[in-house]
Amino acid sequence: MKNKKELLRTIKFALFSISAGIIEIVLFTLLSELTNFNYWVCYLVALIASVIWNFTLNREYTFKSTANVPIAMFKVFIFYLMFTPISTILGNYLVETLHWNEYLVTGINMVANFILEYLYDKYIVFKGKIDTKERKRK
Repeated sequence: MKNKKELLRTIKFALFSISAGIIEIVLFTLLSELTNFNYWVCYLVALIASVIWNFTLNREYTFKSTANVPIAMFKVFIFYLMFTPISTILGNYLVETLHWNEYLVTGINMVANFILEYLYDKYIVFKGKIDTKERKRK
């Protein structure tokens, strides 16, 4: 039963992350194709929009958490204080200096973000507060 519940949780996280990824790639594409912004500006704006979307849905439906929203969001902010500079600087270097395809680099960043954020959310952001929304209703 517990394994089934965790599998379902992982699937929900993946689906919400895909929706956030769609938001990120659409916004990134619009900014890349319609403006003269550098890679890092397009990436950063798109990343922030997808993070807010993803956090909101995963807190409510994946982790079903009653965790304090400002505290949980602050923990996510701490994650992105580390992830964002690394992925932005590395991504910008790969695109601007090594001339990698910007969509390939963005895709690599999205996969890394998916894996790392799931683990971080489960074991740090919502630790001890997973499925508390369900228990509170009963």
